[in-house]
Amino acid sequence: MTKIKICGFTNADVARAAALAGADAIGLTFYNPSPRNVSIDVARWIVAALPPFVNRVGLFVNANPSQIDEILAEVSLDTLQFHGDETPADCEQYQMPFIKAVRVTTETNLQQVAADFSAASALLLDAYNPAAYGGTGESFDWSLAKVDIDLPIILAGGLVEANVAEAIAQVNPYAVDTSSGVESTKGVKDIDKIRRFISKVRP
Repeated sequence: MTKIKICGFTNADVARAAALAGADAIGLTFYNPSPRNVSIDVARWIVAALPPFVNRVGLFVNANPSQIDEILAEVSLDTLQFHGDETPADCEQYQMPFIKAVRVTTETNLQQVAADFSAASALLLDAYNPAAYGGTGESFDWSLAKVDIDLPIILAGGLVEANVAEAIAQVNPYAVDTSSGVESTKGVKDIDKIRRFISKVRP
């Protein structure tokens, strides 16, 4: 069964409702330029609201290690997601499960990325946009995600209720990830859209 990660929550009640609706992982964004950025206090509030057995993911983009250490000391996270230009050593230093995001183009060698980041729990494949590190609502050529690697693939990038079933049929990923695809406005999650998205992943 395809796992579901929904990223970029800013409201505890909506995050809890999403988890109860079937989301396996809830993502929190710690990246100031993002409209989904959360403070430590808000992140703690969201994490405290979640039911058990939901993976709590912290998303970082080229973050200073001291910032990550400060957040880890205050917020109970299960998994780190690195969405910038981090090296394998950058990702591994926290000795926690981590996801490495890859902005895919026709030039991307996913076999090499998987080899370089072999300690990762999964690779998250997202659309490439030179102006942003994710959350753009843009998709990419899913055929590029059909690769034979040892790491689980989390498919992201422009997934919405209208296309997620087709994306799963084409790629058969371990999990799908959406953020802007289930929002009413940028940074504001819509629980009805979330429920419809989940129903398309698990009809």
